[in-house]
Amino acid sequence: MSAATRPAPAVPAGLAPPSEGRISPRAGLRHIGALVRRNVLQIRQDPESMFDVLLMPVVFTLLFVYVFGGAISGKGNQQEYVNYLVPGLMAMMGMNIAMAVGTGINDDFRKGVMDRFRTLPIARSSVLVAKIVVEAGRMLIAIAILLAVGFALGLQIGTSVLGLLGAVGLSLLFGTSLMWIFMLLGLTMKTAQSVQGMAMLVLMPLQFGSSIFTPTESMPGWLEAFTDVNPLSNLADAARNLINGGPVAGPVGMTLAWAAAITLVTAPLAISRFRRKT
Repeated sequence: MSAATRPAPAVPAGLAPPSEGRISPRAGLRHIGALVRRNVLQIRQDPESMFDVLLMPVVFTLLFVYVFGGAISGKGNQQEYVNYLVPGLMAMMGMNIAMAVGTGINDDFRKGVMDRFRTLPIARSSVLVAKIVVEAGRMLIAIAILLAVGFALGLQIGTSVLGLLGAVGLSLLFGTSLMWIFMLLGLTMKTAQSVQGMAMLVLMPLQFGSSIFTPTESMPGWLEAFTDVNPLSNLADAARNLINGGPVAGPVGMTLAWAAAITLVTAPLAISRFRRKT
């Protein structure tokens, strides 16, 4: 098919070419909204892409409570371990779902989706922001399912509903910041498999070298020192104290500082890399 007869790429609703000049903030928001709708429709056409969100919270909670809970907290003390584990898993949910952003954007380039966006007069950052908005929604669903399973197993709120909402919001904020890291990986590495492999090398030490699953006092000194600076430990401790009670200023402050630093460093790099690729 010649270039003259080749059909033009389909333009999603809301992405019509603007007038000449720089793209206005209102047009940018409209483009983000249209791309969010496109990503949601893509999930509707492929509901299997939601299996990780729907099943991962259930599997991890049941696995750790009934397989490891007795060994960690003592036989018959699963109730106590539920209150320890579930807030920690909120931190892990965000990191695992953030990994999907990197593989997803890498796959979009491989399938030629980004070639269509290249022809549209839209802000390049709107493509990335739309992906983050949709993945943040997926993360919120995963946390809601995790809490539902936790309440079914006896999770109790030791503070207030506001404390619970604060833990959810903090987990969502930190998970969103992590998406920029994995998005940068997806834009840098050649295949989705290599993105996933590299992400696992990052995920495993951070998850298991933290206070998500077990208190750190029993760990060797060198590993305990690592958990003290591990951002997942800060998030897990912050969520745990917001739900169960305890000092929150330190861990919440450290989590916010980590989220801000990660976003300020990796977001511009990801956007710059995306512009060069498109």
